[in-house]
Amino acid sequence: MLTLLVAAPTLTVAGELLPTAAQAAVPTLPQLADLVDLGDVLILAGAPTAHMLVLRVDTDGTATLRLPRAEVGQGITTAAAMLVAEELDLPLDRVHVELDDARPELSSSQLTGSSNAIRSLYGPVRRAAATARARLVAAAAARLRTVDLRTRDGLVVAGDGRTARYGELAAAAAEPSLLVGPVITKPDRDLRVIGTPANRIDARAMVTGQQRYTLDLDVPGARPTMVRRPPTINGRVAAVANEAAVRAMPGVLAVAVVATGVAVVAETFGQALDAKDALVVSWTAGTVDGESDATVSTRLRAAAAGFGGPPLLGQAVDAEFDFAFVSHAPMETNSAIADVRADRAEIWSALKSPVQVQSGIAQALGMAEDDVTVHVVQGGGSFGRRLFGDAAVEAALISQAVGMPVKLMWSRVDDMRHGRARAASHHKIRVVHALGSVLSLDHRVAAVETDFGHGVGDAVTANAEQLPVADDLAFPNIVFRTTVKSPYNFGLTNQSLVEVPMGFHTGSWRSVYSANTRGAEEIVVDEVAEAAGKDPVAFRREHLKTARQRAVLDKVAAEGRWGRAMPAGFAQGVGFHDEYKSCVAYLVEIDARDPRAPRVLKATCAVDVGRAVNPRGLESQMLGGLTDAISTTLRAGLHIDAGLPLEGSYSQFHYARQKDSPTDVRVFVMPATGDPGGAGELGVPAAVGAIANAYARATGVKPRSFPLVFPVDFEPYPR
Repeated sequence: MLTLLVAAPTLTVAGELLPTAAQAAVPTLPQLADLVDLGDVLILAGAPTAHMLVLRVDTDGTATLRLPRAEVGQGITTAAAMLVAEELDLPLDRVHVELDDARPELSSSQLTGSSNAIRSLYGPVRRAAATARARLVAAAAARLRTVDLRTRDGLVVAGDGRTARYGELAAAAAEPSLLVGPVITKPDRDLRVIGTPANRIDARAMVTGQQRYTLDLDVPGARPTMVRRPPTINGRVAAVANEAAVRAMPGVLAVAVVATGVAVVAETFGQALDAKDALVVSWTAGTVDGESDATVSTRLRAAAAGFGGPPLLGQAVDAEFDFAFVSHAPMETNSAIADVRADRAEIWSALKSPVQVQSGIAQALGMAEDDVTVHVVQGGGSFGRRLFGDAAVEAALISQAVGMPVKLMWSRVDDMRHGRARAASHHKIRVVHALGSVLSLDHRVAAVETDFGHGVGDAVTANAEQLPVADDLAFPNIVFRTTVKSPYNFGLTNQSLVEVPMGFHTGSWRSVYSANTRGAEEIVVDEVAEAAGKDPVAFRREHLKTARQRAVLDKVAAEGRWGRAMPAGFAQGVGFHDEYKSCVAYLVEIDARDPRAPRVLKATCAVDVGRAVNPRGLESQMLGGLTDAISTTLRAGLHIDAGLPLEGSYSQFHYARQKDSPTDVRVFVMPATGDPGGAGELGVPAAVGAIANAYARATGVKPRSFPLVFPVDFEPYPR
């Protein structure tokens, strides 16, 4: 209590604390993610090359940014265009953004992940555009013979009203000998584009079918290709019994055995599909053939240590949670185009770590990296899936094997069964409380090992020595501890991870460890509040660490009308999360009159990301996080049987449809302060907690296994 009073900067703050129970909260020491998060690590890794951006002003007065990141639906091209438009004083519709090819010299600066894109690009893109503006002004000063100049709408305007268009000045502005004044980005008070809601620059193309994804590209000679895959994960081809007969099928151009199965190249995708289904193949065993939901659960439960007897002081609220494997399930399945020749290779694919994929392709083909060109194509969804370039590598190997360009498409069954999935996990949580305050939080996580064999792993490893962590801390624990933290003053706080290697294909899924870890904690917070006889929102408010967090919680409680009376079977739930320099709260209302058919009817969200470059884009991110949480909390998961997911389509993997989505969703963006924080992964954990808590209040059943409605009575796709 003395610490709180002494630390308070003014009497006003101390006075605010005294009438509430917040002073009773037992302070929690700063966690690693409070000091340096994964986004900070990636910014540090990319800092040496962050300025190596290509921004071009053409003679038609438009500007084009070559963006060294991946657009997979998150709206980064729009946000980057807004940064350029702001600093160049150029209308947004005259700014174009192209995705850059793999550029090895950029290294970690060409990595898209960990809610890091806007955080890492905000300064460099603005400085690049401000540099271009300064050069255009310098060129105009020489032409108009005055220094009384300003810029607006793609013009340099002199004090006497004379103007020069950017297009007219572009050539002169590019002269190396041009004398240029200081480059200064705009102060916050002068921002006019940043912070103003804008429609996506690619929206019309997306909704009219004009947006070109990988399989829409017309690469000369590239033929439709599909792969017959093994009936178990990581099985290999032992023999093909009818290769000659399949080669003779209509339209078939080539058949080749590769490491991942048997590839078929044909004139059309329909012919490739028919031919690969007609193959008679014998297979070797896979890596997880004996695993099932039961065996995975048993191994994870054994890996998470228990708490022993009751605590020495206070009362304990104990809870255990299980989360199933979850497919990324982007609308666009894995795909790539490859044209491999004897001395060079050219690849097209949606890639979030293109530099690492370029290196992997070169190694697989036995070529030098300089002989491999990788084009980054806009992707139709990712959620972490496109950090891996397995389709690009596979397409390159097939092209090399058959001696022609190929256009590879994975089927939906391929994507769900042989793609990547969020790792299953088991959680043991103990919260000890006394007299209305929490004394300790201990959260022990056991998860199937997440594969970080992509660019994030390299970037973190290269900078691990600069983190304030133990030298022997395993890499997954670095990621865990630089993302997972508690927003509450819960006394002695421990969150730990044990990973179990099992040979499944796993990968970073939106919010990685936080979705399950913090989602489970938000459920327990409600249960501790109940044990303490307190309202869940009031209890959170008393224990949140900062005024910023409390403001977000207050906003969502007020706008969502927390505590209003609801009929039997209906209830509200709330969840809170803080990560990547941002925080968010969700308040949802659920109809669970039929506990086996719950539906979220309404959601209110309040979010503080520091400064939202595009508030409309931020709203979309929060809606996406809510939809992911509705899906994985209520119905979407993968059943494992004999080492393979049973689900093979959207009809079995129950991601939320329109009928499952609330018709009333409101997102409130808090006033801008400082630089942007992360947003892409922020929403899921809080929304998971809010939905689960609403379900518990509506049904009286404490959620412990996710998804909550997880039927097994369906006919799985054949192996």
